[in-house]
Amino acid sequence: MSCCLKSGSSVYGSNDLAFKNRAKGSLRVCSSIQTLHSNPSECLGKTLHLSDQKPATKFVIDSPKSDSSNAHTSLRWWEKFLHQNMIEIQSAQELVDSLLNAGERLVVLDFYSPGCGGCRTLHPKICQLAELNPNSLFLQINYENHKEMCDALNIRVLPFFRLYRGEEGRACSFSCTNATIKKFKDALAKHGTSSRRLGSAKGLDESELSALASRGLISRNVEGNSSMECEVEEGGVFSLR
Repeated sequence: MSCCLKSGSSVYGSNDLAFKNRAKGSLRVCSSIQTLHSNPSECLGKTLHLSDQKPATKFVIDSPKSDSSNAHTSLRWWEKFLHQNMIEIQSAQELVDSLLNAGERLVVLDFYSPGCGGCRTLHPKICQLAELNPNSLFLQINYENHKEMCDALNIRVLPFFRLYRGEEGRACSFSCTNATIKKFKDALAKHGTSSRRLGSAKGLDESELSALASRGLISRNVEGNSSMECEVEEGGVFSLR
């Protein structure tokens, strides 16, 4: 709440709203808080005693409330619905290290692009599957940020997935759409559980490591070329050719 003060006036007192004319020494206050609130001009020129006034209402200014829903909607689609076992890969070296440190856990490489409609439609379901499989590790790779790495790994369509598990290394590769989500579920069911020890993680194939090293993306010298095939699905895939 605010009101205009005439020149030469001052406000004082902790419980009362008062104006004191310094020249005449007279005390001028608004007749009531309601008057000041509804029509501040009516309080001017009225001389009252402090004893006639009720203590002023205590005003509290609330701080702006944070809107968690607005914070959530401000996220980009690939940043929504994520779980603790979902990690955004920032470099080829981080990808190599994450696979080697996964132990016996099933690791899902999720290649996507912000401009891929199929990727965006499929994303909520992938997040649901990640939640239902907390022992699996989902590594997200943004094609737009890592084009050279994706090219070295011979990624040609999106959305695209590669699964790795223990000493077996790469278990399978496939393209999947919202309409063919069963393929993803079947892969998780087949490779996500095992009755035997799988040993330490193998990680990327030698050909994959060689392709990354030849482009200077990782610190490794391996002979060989990557010659993996990609499975192309009709409808909903995002072609990179």
